[in-house]
Amino acid sequence: MHDQLSIKWQECQRILADNLTASAYQTWFKPIQPLQYEDGVLVLQVKSQFVAEYIEENYINLLSRVILRVFGNGTQLEYRVLIDSTSGAGSNIPSPGALKENILKEQGRSSYQPQNTRQDHFETQLNQLYTFESFVPGEPNKLARTAGVAIAKQPGFTAFNPLFIYGGSGVGKTHLANAIGNQVALLFPHARVLYVTANTFKLQFQDAHNLNRIPDFLNFYQSVDVLIMDDIQYFAGLKGTQDTFFHIFNYLQQSRKQLILTSDRSPLELRDIEDRLLTRFKWGLSAEIRRPDYQLRKDILRNKMHHDGIHLTDDVVEFIASNVTESVRDLEGVLASLLAHATLTDREIDLELAEQVVSRIVRIQPRSTELEQVLRAVSEHFNVGESTMLGKVRSKHVMMARHVAIYLSKEMTDSSLAEIGAFMGDRTHATALHSVNTIRDMLGYDPVLRQHIQQIRDALQR
Repeated sequence: MHDQLSIKWQECQRILADNLTASAYQTWFKPIQPLQYEDGVLVLQVKSQFVAEYIEENYINLLSRVILRVFGNGTQLEYRVLIDSTSGAGSNIPSPGALKENILKEQGRSSYQPQNTRQDHFETQLNQLYTFESFVPGEPNKLARTAGVAIAKQPGFTAFNPLFIYGGSGVGKTHLANAIGNQVALLFPHARVLYVTANTFKLQFQDAHNLNRIPDFLNFYQSVDVLIMDDIQYFAGLKGTQDTFFHIFNYLQQSRKQLILTSDRSPLELRDIEDRLLTRFKWGLSAEIRRPDYQLRKDILRNKMHHDGIHLTDDVVEFIASNVTESVRDLEGVLASLLAHATLTDREIDLELAEQVVSRIVRIQPRSTELEQVLRAVSEHFNVGESTMLGKVRSKHVMMARHVAIYLSKEMTDSSLAEIGAFMGDRTHATALHSVNTIRDMLGYDPVLRQHIQQIRDALQR
């Protein structure tokens, strides 16, 4: 059986070699090994997920035609990513169709049913790679992700309508918004889910206005079950666009349809947006996604390592997590660059290679967020003396500054809670943990505190 599989794959390779440049074939297809062909599923072993993704992006049309020609119509493709060459351990990446079917079987249906039950084709514009499975949870995104999971099960029927997700560039807002949409589309195939950027919406509205087709424009958007509007801040100053979106928003909200909005700032900080829209933005839940902290950065790297089938030593992970601090996008960019270098040069990813790659993307400098720097920054911000913060004074203002110092020390340094507690006036691990939990709870409802902490973070990053 395996001999027959090898013969068929050799035929595939012959056709691929005839249709590709010699370098492309040698780099991407010659190293592939056929592992299995059962029940119409062909499993090919590749060196890393980077290879699989590169083939998917650049050669999938050719590869699909070749596989169907040799193995027959209906053949599905899976990649096997080799994680450990010694043991043969690896992970399979199923085709999108197989992935959809598996998720539906595992999660079943919820009681929500979309109002649109017609089966006409509807292009969601969603990024299929942005799912909950690939969105790494952590403290900086906990509230937004939890709300997103609830919405995906009952879109339009939770208290989170609209869900307003905000945060800096590259922290995962678009990923999470798409993940919600993809989950709804998986669980409710008839639901009309639409992802659109604010800029695209603006251009569509202008075209509809110029062509006298505003009624058609409104009818289309009012037919959507889940509307995801990305970068809503770009509506600033666009009176006609805002007015039209106001009417769409009202109709969808009143019809119990779900709205998900993203922005680089909170509703309170948006400028040149009509008050009636700002009021509606605050009807549901406003959830911030903060820049990834040190622990989340390490978790993101390890998650990518698992799915990409590569191994990074702890010192490489810690080096990247310590120096690439601004966004998830930067972390993914660094890891993609490392994978490309390692794959194309057949080189192990070690600390030397990591330093070379990271230095080309971010400025590597000694960390300025050790415990002493955090204490000094908080002291200056709240105008509380360092010795007072380390002492036994328990006035409200001093206690708040002390809680914030401990919280930021946990977020921005590698120190353990025991080490932080000891530094902050010989306090215990339990006391430090109480301070961290106190600030985390308050961040969920206190925008003034969020602003204070962000200002201190910015001061420490400078």
